[in-house]
Amino acid sequence: MNDIQGHIVSGRWAPGHRIPFETDLAAQYGCSRMTANKVLTQLSRAGLLERKRKLGTFVKTPQAQSAVLEIHDIEREIKTLGLDYGFRLFSRDLRDANVEDMQRLSLTSSNPILALSCIHMASQRPFCLEERLINLKAVPEALEADFNVNPPGGWLLKRVPWIEAEHTISAIASSNDEAQHLAVEVGTPCLVVERRTRNNERNVTWARLTYPGPQHKLIAQFTPSIS
Repeated sequence: MNDIQGHIVSGRWAPGHRIPFETDLAAQYGCSRMTANKVLTQLSRAGLLERKRKLGTFVKTPQAQSAVLEIHDIEREIKTLGLDYGFRLFSRDLRDANVEDMQRLSLTSSNPILALSCIHMASQRPFCLEERLINLKAVPEALEADFNVNPPGGWLLKRVPWIEAEHTISAIASSNDEAQHLAVEVGTPCLVVERRTRNNERNVTWARLTYPGPQHKLIAQFTPSIS
């Protein structure tokens, strides 16, 4: 069991890797098929493997946990899971804010904004779809930033101080576009986090982060209020 677990944890067997059949494992390790089955069952219960009827046993994609009460860097989150990080920007639009943009950023007038869409990858698998609006009155330097190289969320966290954030969390069934970007079936349950951040003067950015539901969960830590 320790040898198989070591292959998984070290990354030698990447997420999606098919585990040898029980008969092959039994021959390799000199044990019974029943023992091999017991080991795979234990590793499945530990969340390291996924057993699919008639297809076999596969290394499971680690389930990510994000803190609801803080703003996290997706790149760091993926690397914390021991996975390789990748990123691709597929849409960049400079425009004056339309009515929907103004609602999302809580603007009272139509400011210039930068609208971005990108996909975050974990070991070459889609991890999170990010759609983001940046208020250029609050962050004019974003206009010159190369978001083909720098993920917008991480770039903002490093350069723009914020004092207030608002999260809205919902569950959806993936649309055609979302399913295509996340490499899931249309209608797959997804977890959506919408976030709006503000500095001393104005709202800075709005983001919509869409995760495949089975691969992600949110956690929150809090203490009792004192009355």
